[in-house]
Formats: sequence, structure tokens, C-alpha cells
Amino acid sequence: METRWDCGETVRVVRNVRNDGTFPGQETGALLVRRGSLGTIVDVGTFLLDQIIYAVHFLGIDRIVGCREEELIGAGDPWLPAVFEARQKVMVNRILSIGGDVCVPAGGRGEILRVVCDGEAPVYHVHFDCLPGRMFAVPEKALDPVMEMSYA
Repeated sequence: METRWDCGETVRVVRNVRNDGTFPGQETGALLVRRGSLGTIVDVGTFLLDQIIYAVHFLGIDRIVGCREEELIGAGDPWLPAVFEARQKVMVNRILSIGGDVCVPAGGRGEILRVVCDGEAPVYHVHFDCLPGRMFAVPEKALDPVMEMSYA
């Protein structure tokens, strides 16, 4: 297997990296590294003999995390920062429709399932409360954050 990066190279993680249960001292599912963070490759290995795993030192948080090749891009590669994160509550600021049929009214609330930054602007896979079991790909400009109420 050929590696894309070598030790000492700087890379950027393109999605949030959460603990899959293999990172000691953190709960499974805990956020380890935020999408967009820069780090330096400190070691290269394999998992199950068919996946390259890069040990990346994220100096800003002083943490070394194993990352798969598809989770990384070169530090100088184009990067699209995204406003929202997976699991964040959002609402649409316009009507979402398919073929003229209103699917989600303006103000409809949902939760981001996935952030996709493959094109010119981030797109979010969102599950809306008004449409159980359905998911929509929504552009960033059509979403607003939902402010959680605090009753302290």
C-alpha cells in the first residue's frame, strides 16, 4: 500500500473525529478533533492490513489521533469551513419544496446528520422534525442555528 503523506507533513482533518472506543480516557463518541484542524503526521501504520492509518499530532490541542486517509487533506489544499456541525439543531429560513410541494415550512426545525464539503459550498444532510424518517440535503445559506433555551 502506498501512503499519500509521510512523517513530518502537515495535514488538515476534513471531518470531526470522534472516539470510536479506541482512544483512552475519553468516552465513546466524544469529539477528539474538530473538522478543519491542522496537524503533523508523526507515524503511519495499517489497520486490518487494508487501511492506512496516520497518527496525527494536533499541536493546538496537544493530542495524537489516528486518522484514515479519507479524513485528511494536505494543509495547502482548498478548504471549505462550515458554519454548522453534525448533531447541531438548526431551522430553515425558507420553504423547502420538491416539485412545488412544500416539504418543510420556513422555520422548520431539524438536526444535522452530516456535513458534506465536497463542492463549492458546504451542504448539510438534515433530518427535520416534521418529516420523520426523511433526510434533506440543504445548503448552508438556507439554515439558521437554533438557540437552546437555558432555564438556570
